[in-house]
Amino acid sequence: MNFSDLGNDLYTGKKSIPVVAKRKSFYLVSIVLMAIAIAGLGVNKLNLGLEFSGGSEFRVTSSSIPNDYEFVARDALGASDDSQGVRVSKLGNNTVRVQTERLDDTESARVAAELAQTFKVDQKNVSSTFIGPSWGDSVTKQALRALVIFLVLVAAVLSIYFRNWKMALAALLALAHDLIITVGIYSFTGFEVSPATMIGFLTVLGYSIYDTVVVFDKVRENTNEAFANGRLNFAQAANLALNQTLVRSINTTVIGILPILAVLTVGAIFLGPGTLLDLALVLFIGIMIGAYSSIFLATPLLVSLRSKDESVVDLDKRAARSQAKRAKELALTATSSSGNAIIEESSGHIGEEAATTSTAPMAQDEDSATVTGRQVHKYAQSGPRNQPKRPPKSRRK
Repeated sequence: MNFSDLGNDLYTGKKSIPVVAKRKSFYLVSIVLMAIAIAGLGVNKLNLGLEFSGGSEFRVTSSSIPNDYEFVARDALGASDDSQGVRVSKLGNNTVRVQTERLDDTESARVAAELAQTFKVDQKNVSSTFIGPSWGDSVTKQALRALVIFLVLVAAVLSIYFRNWKMALAALLALAHDLIITVGIYSFTGFEVSPATMIGFLTVLGYSIYDTVVVFDKVRENTNEAFANGRLNFAQAANLALNQTLVRSINTTVIGILPILAVLTVGAIFLGPGTLLDLALVLFIGIMIGAYSSIFLATPLLVSLRSKDESVVDLDKRAARSQAKRAKELALTATSSSGNAIIEESSGHIGEEAATTSTAPMAQDEDSATVTGRQVHKYAQSGPRNQPKRPPKSRRK
């Protein structure tokens, strides 16, 4: 079976993946991942970029960058390999970036001269930039403010659109799940958090909520139909919606991931650390986590949140009665069909016996019947009649 056939079977309900029925397993997986992420934040702090922490940055441009550029740069600054205050990275093929703690003008001039001498370039090829901590604090506050505004708007829009605040709550819980796990991955791996990372993260939240809204829209359609006819309970209707949108969610995720992988590959091999790589990295991580939460977390959370609603409880009872009635009808139909088959089989045996009995006398008198069992007329049994031969006309009198 190919992927398109699977999608058709999932959409029509011929096949089903019991995501909602096994929601406790997915809850457990998410809780464990979030616990690990929070523990990681307690052990390893986020690797904040220079824009957030403040400090000095030097860029050395040279046509020939040595392979041991990191060791050369640290040696020029007199820093050890395990020094946390100095970060060295390569940008593209001809630029080395050196980030340090805050340096005054005199120290900055000395470090620039040392780097120029060590890399054997003119001092004008060494640029220096200073970013104060106040600017980093401002960026942090603006990022947090943007996050809060985003969440408030999401809650308001979803509550109005779906006319049910529990749908908005389920979506926000899924977003919190994405936020915690993504931050935990950054704390464990030591990836640098830059302004581009924050922009990418907000983009990922928008992508995740979009995918969740698409699934919730189908959930609303299916549950409204279930409330009208009472054939499916709330959990079954929600799970059907998940299955119907599963292939679409997978296709959207794959299509979104492919160009990001291309950007990551180009950035890591040719460009080195920078805005493009930071943006692509957070998009890659966030889209993967967002796809998981929109499929395996958001809708199961909605089912759990609404399981005690009076309307949902009433629907579950109606659906149980309807399904029991249909099961009884199917059982009666199956019993009736099997009974008819037995009667037909018995009739067939009786017919065979009757045929055998009726042909027995004819078998005893083979001369009076044809091979088909048809009775032969008594005059025909004596054989052909001997007709007298008439003389030719020339001899007639």
